[in-house]
Amino acid sequence: MTTKIHPVILCGGSGTRLWPLSRKSYPKQFGRVFGELSLFQRTAARLSGPDFAPPMLLTTSDFRFIVGQQLTEMGMEPGRILIEPAGRNTGPAILAAALALRDTPQALMLVAPSDHLIADEEAFRAAVRAGAAAAAEGRLVTFGVAPDRPETGYGYLELDEADADGPVRPLRRFVEKPDAETAAQMLASGRFLWNAGIFLFSVGAALEAYRAHAPDLIAPVRRALEEGREDLDFFRLAEEPWLAARDVSVDYAIMEKAGNLAVAPLGGGWNDLGSWTTVWRETGPDADGVALSGEATAIDCRDTLLRSENEGVRLVGIGLENIVAVATRDAVLVADMAQSQRVREAVAALKAQGAAQAEEFPRFHRPWGWYETLAMGERFQVKVIQVRPGGKLSLQSHMHRSEHWVVVEGTARVTVGAEERLLTENESVYIPLGATHRLENPGKVPLRLIEVQSGPYLGEDDIIRYEDIYARG
Repeated sequence: MTTKIHPVILCGGSGTRLWPLSRKSYPKQFGRVFGELSLFQRTAARLSGPDFAPPMLLTTSDFRFIVGQQLTEMGMEPGRILIEPAGRNTGPAILAAALALRDTPQALMLVAPSDHLIADEEAFRAAVRAGAAAAAEGRLVTFGVAPDRPETGYGYLELDEADADGPVRPLRRFVEKPDAETAAQMLASGRFLWNAGIFLFSVGAALEAYRAHAPDLIAPVRRALEEGREDLDFFRLAEEPWLAARDVSVDYAIMEKAGNLAVAPLGGGWNDLGSWTTVWRETGPDADGVALSGEATAIDCRDTLLRSENEGVRLVGIGLENIVAVATRDAVLVADMAQSQRVREAVAALKAQGAAQAEEFPRFHRPWGWYETLAMGERFQVKVIQVRPGGKLSLQSHMHRSEHWVVVEGTARVTVGAEERLLTENESVYIPLGATHRLENPGKVPLRLIEVQSGPYLGEDDIIRYEDIYARG
């Protein structure tokens, strides 16, 4: 490739299909589903190197610090991070990226979700190189995966029979997720590929397609960019015009209506990890079809996935067949493998019951690190807090609670009123009710401490911020 491709990574989704591992507060793209890197980090690494410009990221305000921190952990820098005020699907999001690059209409955009798994990255890059040649000629390129089963959870791409071979093929049409009988017929025909949801086109071709097929999106999305503002290392799209944009996928908005379409077949073990059944396949079942992760043990089981997501939580299955069992610290999922697509129903039921587990984890991520509640009573709460090197909590006070901090790892710089001091392991400090205070990590290793709160009200909204390097309200 003679021209660098501009990756556009969509990482604002809050998917629930892998609950309880994935939840709204920390969805699957940021979790370590396989190995030490998150799915988002794997995607960013896959779209890096001499052929690629720094990635543009589209995400939400809730995840803006997470994407930046996870890239920093890899030694990568984003090109730009666009903050969507609300989810409007892929149609407006991709248009925003194209408009942000409109000064370089010949530039190629590679749009990819952040939560897919591709085992063979060289095969992926080969498909991108093939697609880039077609995209440079003005075609809208999508990527398709040869199906190996009659999958009902994916959309499909029908190839043009007139040109069945070649690295890039003409696309006849998009097909919605089929029923089982239709999926089996499409598999047998050999003319259909799974729609991988990855797109490659020039900025100019994308804008031309939006003008032709979704002109109503252009004015509100352009206004959202023009009226947006810089915020630290991010760019916030303006809320009012963004909310006026139609909620629509890029498939419906332009791809299904355009005539200059092409498909680049994608090998390399693509998987969108859209259900626990797909995770079971990727985990590598043994001869009995059993796949284990974490502190899990299987006894006389077949075709079963057992995952323990927390150290110290032992998960044991006995005599199970076609079962998914996933245990976290605060929730357990047990499902028939054939029913794993229905996890969303479980999340909806828990949400209707007011259960925090529907959307939140016990561990809450913040731009400076994270905290997790260990115990809670009527007038007390015990937390573990971890602050990353260089992390700095806001200068704040509380109206209803006092706090004790005990450092168990690292070094803390603590401000209480006008006094500032350093604390090391096994040292502690008391924060009186109403006192102005701040915590930061001046060291090169993570700071971990135990916080004991006491008072009549312990809600997270009992906070008055005076200064905050992360510009939070």
